[in-house]
Amino acid sequence: MSSPATSTATIDPTARRVPPLGGFNLTVLRIELRRMLRNRRTVIFTLVFPAVLFLSFGSTEGWSDDVGNGNVAAYIMVSMALYGAALTAASGGTAVALERSLGWSRQLRLTPLDPTVYIVMKALLALVLGAIAITVVNVVGVFQGKPEMPVDVWVECALLTLVCTLVFAALGVFVGYLVPGENAMQILGPGLAVLSFLGNVFIPIDEGTLIYSIAQWTPMYGVAEISRYPLTGDLAWTAVLNAVAWLAIFVAGAAWRMSKDTSRV
Repeated sequence: MSSPATSTATIDPTARRVPPLGGFNLTVLRIELRRMLRNRRTVIFTLVFPAVLFLSFGSTEGWSDDVGNGNVAAYIMVSMALYGAALTAASGGTAVALERSLGWSRQLRLTPLDPTVYIVMKALLALVLGAIAITVVNVVGVFQGKPEMPVDVWVECALLTLVCTLVFAALGVFVGYLVPGENAMQILGPGLAVLSFLGNVFIPIDEGTLIYSIAQWTPMYGVAEISRYPLTGDLAWTAVLNAVAWLAIFVAGAAWRMSKDTSRV
C-alpha cells in the first residue's frame, strides 16, 4: 500500500507585496497613543508642567505692555505653550529608546514597515500630546485673564505652535535612537531648556548681539518666530528656513538610525 505523496508549498519571495503607505497602520497608532497616555510622567508633562511654566513666567511685571497685536502676557503664553509642547512631543518621541532596550526595533526591521513611516507615526503620536499641552496652556491663559489678543490671532498662534512641535517630535525619536532608554530624556530635557534660552523663547534677545547670532542657528529660534508671528506680525524668511531645515535633519537622522539599529541596548 503506497502512502499518499506529500507536497510542500513553496513561497515565492517576489510575490510579497509591500503594504500601502509604507506600512502605515491606524490600529498601531491607536494602541501606541493609549499606551503613552497611561504613562504618568507623560500626563504630568502634558497637563501640569506647561501650565505651571506659564503661570510662573506670565505673572511677571509688565505683562500688560503692548506687543504687536496683543500684550506681553500673550507673548509669554505663546512661548510657554511652544516650550511645553516641544518638551511633551520630544518626551513622546523618546519612547523609542525603551523600545530599543526591549528589542522591539529589531523586530520592526523584520516587517515591511518603512523607517520613515515609523518616524511619521511616532511624530503624529507626539503631535497629539503637544496639542494637549498647547490646549492646557491656552485654557489657563483664558481663565487667568491676562493675555490679550484677538481671537483669530489666538487660534492662529495655537495652530502654528502645533505644527512647529513636529520638529521636536522628530528630535525626540532621533535622540531615542542615539542613546539608551534610561538616558534619553535626561539628556533631552536639559538640552531643550538650554535651546529655549538660546532660541529667544524664555528671554527676548537683543538683535545684533553675539547671542542673537548664535540663536538664529538653533532649532528653537525658527519655530518660536513662526509660532508668535500672528501676534508680533514679524517673521523673517530665515526663521522659516531654520525650522524646515531642522525638521528635515531630525527626520532624516531618525530614519537613518532606525534603519541601522540592530543591537539590544
